[in-house]
Amino acid sequence: MKILIVEDEPGIYTFLQEGLEDEGYQTRVATDGQATLDAYAEWRPDLILLDWMLPVLDGLEVCNRIRLGDTTTPILFLTARDTVEETISGLRAGANDYIKKPFSFDELAERIKIHFRNRQDDRVLRLGDIEQNLTTYQVTRNGKHVKLTGREFDLLAYFISHKGHVCTREDIIKNVWGIDFQYDTGVIDVFMNALRKKLDMKADGYIKTVRGVGFIAED
Repeated sequence: MKILIVEDEPGIYTFLQEGLEDEGYQTRVATDGQATLDAYAEWRPDLILLDWMLPVLDGLEVCNRIRLGDTTTPILFLTARDTVEETISGLRAGANDYIKKPFSFDELAERIKIHFRNRQDDRVLRLGDIEQNLTTYQVTRNGKHVKLTGREFDLLAYFISHKGHVCTREDIIKNVWGIDFQYDTGVIDVFMNALRKKLDMKADGYIKTVRGVGFIAED
């Protein structure tokens, strides 16, 4: 698991980095708001430890910007700010947790484990850089939100759930459209064209056409 540590105090981020790497996590450090957004886009961490007071962009703004396209990556604020209003502001910005400085490393490590367990419990499907949350009905590609219709959403979920296996047109009509009798499967192509366009996939992208048979999703 990859943890992005966002902190501008060397003593704190060194302490966190050493402790978390001893726990078996991969870590990276960002020391200002813009560097955080750059590291997030490039590295795609599994969890973010986010200081509130940062140069360039503060933690609240960073959290807001990440949440525009990513509703699933856990974000934990580490901050000396502890008023009720500030706590509410952080949670409204999309933070999952709020830990007051100074804190116990053991407590932090346990909270991180809880958030990782919770995320694994989410019904999230992945295909390359595409994430599909079956609980929140959110779809993102490379962190950017993609708006799909209900049928497009169901079609994508079917492909990802059967990743690596050829999905025949007959199976797609039966399982996605719920039609268990002879039907013109050409309607699938209309939805496939729309789905590929919205997800910015070329015909030879993550979901490939198997001529005369159907489609296959592959990372």
